[in-house]
Amino acid sequence: MGTLYLVRHGQASLGADDYDQLSELGQRQCERLGSYFASRGVRFDAAYTGTLKRHTQTLAGICRGGQFALDAAACAGLNEYDSQALVAAIHPEPLARPSTPELHRHYFRLLRQGLTAWMLGKTQPHNMPSWPDFRQGVVAVLDQIRQSDAHSVLLVSSGGPIACAVGFVLATPADATVELNMRLRNSSVTEFAFTATHHALQTYNTLGHLDAPEFDSWVTHA
Repeated sequence: MGTLYLVRHGQASLGADDYDQLSELGQRQCERLGSYFASRGVRFDAAYTGTLKRHTQTLAGICRGGQFALDAAACAGLNEYDSQALVAAIHPEPLARPSTPELHRHYFRLLRQGLTAWMLGKTQPHNMPSWPDFRQGVVAVLDQIRQSDAHSVLLVSSGGPIACAVGFVLATPADATVELNMRLRNSSVTEFAFTATHHALQTYNTLGHLDAPEFDSWVTHA
């Protein structure tokens, strides 16, 4: 039996011109995670990432912190959905940049609604795959991992694909999958046990590497 570690990227740059860029805190989160893995003797014999900058930067931070050398397979099926397109599909009016706590809350309320509508087939956001096609992209990577010879696998992605993977394994309905997505924290670890025939959830959204008072301010969601 193998173990798949699904890691959500470190804190990105919400509200900036380029969200797809780890913040300084995001880089520290990932380096801390790498050192945590190393301190517990966790080593990886395969790695997978999406193709977004925040994914490759997260992997690089983990490798720095743990002094790992990993050659990851880049898979477009692990890329995040287009949150702006999801929101625009249900709220076509322009939104102000989420620069205040209330604007952040408003944005994420709309995102939750947009995600649910997309998963239920009620909207088709511009330049995005259908939900079944998005889901199949994630499942294809899970299948590839199951069929490999690897026993300890690192997968770095975003909240959407990781929630999709958990939802697939647990057969959750759309509203539950959305809630799984909204709860995922930056640099969190979700673990699957896997065999050649199936995956099974072991842990979800853990932050063992930040489980100390001095890291309280390092816990982020966006």
